[in-house]
Amino acid sequence: MHRRAARLGLKLTVTARYVAYIGDETAGCAPAFLDGKERAMNTRRRLKQQFSPQDQLASFAKTAREVAAFLPPGAEKDELLRKARQADTTAHLKEWIESAGLRAPK
Repeated sequence: MHRRAARLGLKLTVTARYVAYIGDETAGCAPAFLDGKERAMNTRRRLKQQFSPQDQLASFAKTAREVAAFLPPGAEKDELLRKARQADTTAHLKEWIESAGLRAPK
């Protein structure tokens, strides 16, 4: 490529930064100083959930109903009760999908 560029009268410049020596023990590591445009890649922390999504939704629904019991009648109470019903419905979806009534006959 360099010879072809020279024959055509083009001047090539290299703009890449030098990061590490070949064989350097830190060659696979990120550069020590980042100037803002470059970002170090963060590893994602994986957490094991303590409760299933169904349990979390059921817990939310129960809490929402308890809070709604103390609210005066109005839009806020209605909205909270609506969200509690939605959470209950969503929590039972897995059971409904896996029920025998929905299976195709064999």
